[in-house]
Amino acid sequence: MAVRQQGKRGRADSTVQTFRSPTALVVWVVWLLFAAANWVDLAVQGRDHISVVAAALLLLATGFAYVTAQRPRIIADEAGLTVRNPLRDHRIGWAGVTKVDLADLLRVHCDWAPGSPGKHAKVISSWAVHYSRRRQLSVEAKARRGSRPGRLSFGVSGRSMLDGGMTTSPPASTAEAEAEKIVRLLNERATAAQAETVWATSTVQIADPNATHDHATNGSSTNGSSTNGSGEVAAILGPTGWLEPLKSTWSGKALAAILIPALILLIVCLL
Repeated sequence: MAVRQQGKRGRADSTVQTFRSPTALVVWVVWLLFAAANWVDLAVQGRDHISVVAAALLLLATGFAYVTAQRPRIIADEAGLTVRNPLRDHRIGWAGVTKVDLADLLRVHCDWAPGSPGKHAKVISSWAVHYSRRRQLSVEAKARRGSRPGRLSFGVSGRSMLDGGMTTSPPASTAEAEAEKIVRLLNERATAAQAETVWATSTVQIADPNATHDHATNGSSTNGSSTNGSGEVAAILGPTGWLEPLKSTWSGKALAAILIPALILLIVCLL
């Protein structure tokens, strides 16, 4: 499964990138065409209760297709990262993204309180990017076998003789390669934001050398210094939202796309 990247520039220093599965988008469009054709057929020829139930089932299936194929995506903008899954949306500033890696899905490791390791940590899996380790290992194994000398040789490998002295290897899996490219890109943006945050924090500490002393001698001053320090760091970073903590919300549209057709189907079945 390949993943499409979309780029859009507002200002010169502002980039919004959207990562989603083209395969899922194709499935969504194909299903819409299939459902629309069946609704037209039911509207023209259907005159009984079974036709109404079938139309309601198509509507419910369309809701599931929407939340699983159309909705999932990853949106990377200047301020942070948005992971849109079938029913929930997750938003976090770049400074809170500690790592992005791959399992069966792309995973975003979040920690929006670096002073308390693990206390505010969470791992978010994205439905938008899938990764098959088995398929990738299979491709790498084929590549290693293809790089070995052939059995028939007269000073050079049989494969090299057939290919004009050059050894060929199987192409890498496009989907897995694209997923790894997305992970590298997101990690680069997160690392840059973290470095900028560290620089801003160091600048605040240099500008206020008494903050450390207040932290050691006065508990109430510590809270004040911490609050002021965070505000100064945010001011230095500018209104980018890099320090935004993780926020997870339910999607009203996604829930409505499932619950409303389900309610309609229930009513139709009870009639």
